[in-house]
Amino acid sequence: MAEFEAERARREWIADPEWEHGVELPAVVARSLQKFQVGEDGDGAGLLAGADRAGDPEYSAAVRLFVEEERNHARLLAELLGAAGVPLLEGHWSDGIFVRVRRLLGLRTELMVLMVAELVAVEYYRGLRDGLADPLAREVVGRILYDERRHIPFHVRRLQQSFAELGPVARPSAHLAWLLLALAGALFVAVDHGPALHAVRVSRGRFLLAVARRAWAVGARLTARDGRAPADSFAR
Repeated sequence: MAEFEAERARREWIADPEWEHGVELPAVVARSLQKFQVGEDGDGAGLLAGADRAGDPEYSAAVRLFVEEERNHARLLAELLGAAGVPLLEGHWSDGIFVRVRRLLGLRTELMVLMVAELVAVEYYRGLRDGLADPLAREVVGRILYDERRHIPFHVRRLQQSFAELGPVARPSAHLAWLLLALAGALFVAVDHGPALHAVRVSRGRFLLAVARRAWAVGARLTARDGRAPADSFAR
């Protein structure tokens, strides 16, 4: 909670990027960012309702600040696309599927799907930050990457509590379900956004391997009895 409040204050203090300078984006990257912008622009209603039902006011407040950060990502991407002269999408079928899947089985499932989105986003935005030529585009995706990396430990801490409630028989099955979900999400993005990844010199295989490594590290944290992260920390 305190970390999100500090980040809100930092955001208010830092000036927006200088949009008036314009930006040049490869066409395949622009099309990819249009889809990501739609995904970042949700209202988080299902997540907020689940957090409220969990009965933890501090967690509910933190989730609201998390949703606020995601909406700010949508705003930044909208401004970036506007500076490049690229229109926004009103919606996309992939976002509809994502929302329906994450609301299937309550807060635990919603957080697991959100975690997949965060792991994928970290590797996607990292690739763009390191591979795009335009300095304004690199600045924007770098700001978003900074937040997405912070979100992973936040969701992990809550999911740890949820996994701890599972019995010893159910926990390995939940771990396997997590890994399969993460790999499915990574594979979908690798296929759907492959041209954009290629444009920033990230192969589909490299992207999948990076997400798989982080997913394994997160899974080990979720199922560890002492709560310790493995050496290959998910927060890096």
